[in-house]
Formats: sequence, C-alpha cells, structure tokens
Amino acid sequence: MSIRLLKFPWLIILTFTGVACTPAANNSPEPLANIAAYNPPAVTPESRDLNQADIERMMDELSNWGRWGADDQLGAANLITPAKRLEAIATVTEGITVSLEHQLLTETAPDVPSPFQRRVLAVPDSNVEPAFWSGVSDNYNISYHGYSHSHVDSLCHILYKGKMYNGKDQDTVTEAGCENNSIANLSAGIVTRGVLIDIPRLKEVDYLDPGTPIYQEDLEAFEEMAGVIVRPGDAVFVRTGRWARRAALGPWNVAQGAAGLHASAMPWLKARDVSFLGGDAASDVVPSQVEGVSLPIHVLTIVAMGVDLFDNQDLEALAETAARLNRWEFMITAAPLAVEGGTGSPVNILAIF
Repeated sequence: MSIRLLKFPWLIILTFTGVACTPAANNSPEPLANIAAYNPPAVTPESRDLNQADIERMMDELSNWGRWGADDQLGAANLITPAKRLEAIATVTEGITVSLEHQLLTETAPDVPSPFQRRVLAVPDSNVEPAFWSGVSDNYNISYHGYSHSHVDSLCHILYKGKMYNGKDQDTVTEAGCENNSIANLSAGIVTRGVLIDIPRLKEVDYLDPGTPIYQEDLEAFEEMAGVIVRPGDAVFVRTGRWARRAALGPWNVAQGAAGLHASAMPWLKARDVSFLGGDAASDVVPSQVEGVSLPIHVLTIVAMGVDLFDNQDLEALAETAARLNRWEFMITAAPLAVEGGTGSPVNILAIF
C-alpha cells in the first residue's frame, strides 16, 4: 500500500485509496459511573513457576470468548463505552499532548531487521525555472510487526491451536487477509483513559535489564506509590525503559532479551478489565520463563482476552511528563489504518493531559 503522511503540529492526516474510516453511530452515552467508588477486585497472585499446561488453563480461565456475542470482533475494545470516553476526556486539564510513537528507524540494527524505507518520487530541479505551482510526494515501505516500529496488533495476529479470538478458525485467514478480527474493526478510532505504570521509577533505576520479569506485585506496588488505579476500559502502558537503555548502551536483539510482563500477571489484568495493553517492547518478558511457550502474553491477551497490543511504544516522554505533573492517568487517542483484513497497523498514539 502506498501511503501519504502529512504532519502538522496539531493534525496528522493519512490518505490512502479505497479504504474508508466510518465513525460509530452517534448514540447517547450512558451516565458516568461513580468512579471514586470503584473498588478493584482482589486477585490472588498466580504461581511464578508456570508451564504450558498452566497457559492452557489460563486460556480458559481468562477467556472473553462469547462475552459480547458469538460474532464479536472488537474484543475488549467493547469496554470503551461512550461513558468511558467521557471519563477519559475529563482527565484533560493541562492541554499537553505527548506522542508515544518512536521515531521510525531507517538503519539496520540488532533490533531493526527491517528498517523503515521512504522514496521521494519528485525532487525539484534547481536547474529549471520554478513553476507557478509544483509538489513533492513520496512512498513509504514499513514492515511494522516485530520489535522495531510502534504499532498495534489486531485480534487476528496471533493464533492458539488454530483458533483466534472468539473461536474464529485459522482457515478464515487467506492471502487476502483476515476475514475475522482484522484491524479494520478499530477504524472508528480509540479514545479512552490511559494509565502509565512506570516500573523503572518504582525500582529507582533508569531502565530494566533485558529478561527482567514484571509481576502482579510490581503493578500493585506502582499503583500504591503513584496513587492511581487501573479501571475497566483503561489502556495500560507498562514502561520498562527499553528506549532509554537503547539510547544509553546502543541497540541489542530485543527478540532474544527484553524486560516485560510475566505471564503470572495476566489474571490481574483480566480482573481489571483493561481494553488495551501497551509496552515499549512487546509486553512479554523475553525469554518468557514459561517452559514451552515463547510469547504467553501475546497468546493470553490477543486470543483469550481479545485485548489488542500496542508494541514498541516510546514511553520516555510520557514518563517524564507524568512525573513532572505527578499524574499517571491521561486520555489517549489512536487511529489505526482501516485496512480490511489487516493483522495490525503502524500507529501514533497521543496521550493528552
């Protein structure tokens, strides 16, 4: 696909041919819930000594299949109701925006096997008298899945035993794309309350070392320290300091070693009913520390829970802004490309304080 990206300080326009992004119906929102009265459910920590059988058990225990109907393709995004969007809007008091997209990487590196490519199609000729009107255009080429570029995974990106979210069969995936659970289901955009969980700040370090697991106890400890509570419908971003470490020490093979969530934390995230999960790598700790399963967070979130993942987000500026304001909640907006059958999309998430 050929895409044009026009950037202004206050607006990003993506133009492409043959795909329309239609807003959702303009329904009257339900009344705002009593947010102050929300009491998060207690969750007994899962054992940290997990194997493939445990992940199979959790696939059943944490499943959202059928919760919103047999034909549902939105998954946990259903938790973002009109009232939830109004709750998110109410967090905006400063008018400060922060982009979570990391600068597109254009050079091959241990963590960038497929750099972003751009080709300018028309370069003005300085030897020719300038025309009254002219223009410049370019083509982009991006392989966004993996550990390099900021993107969102759709609910057809990961399969478990031949099934994707809500029991849709792998046979519905062809060379034309995903018949079910594609990224086009999010074409109306994402607006919800975001919460940053900054684990390096909790541990009083600049960044976590590759392979460092993040447990339920860490998530709860940060909530207590920051005075923030993850609520249903929230998009949760877990910072490991991946990009800070890269800036300090240089790139490394993130596919072979990355700090991230341990699979034992998943019942906690399910109990909180998060709508999206984001991280500065791919959310999973690597190696996974689960025998026989390499990416248990991907399997449990995308397939069982129907939670789309925001991967490779740059959470450094967000962490700095949150610390300066002493505020760990904000509104997020994101608009993935409306690609019918797509397994995901590059994405520029905006956090608004």
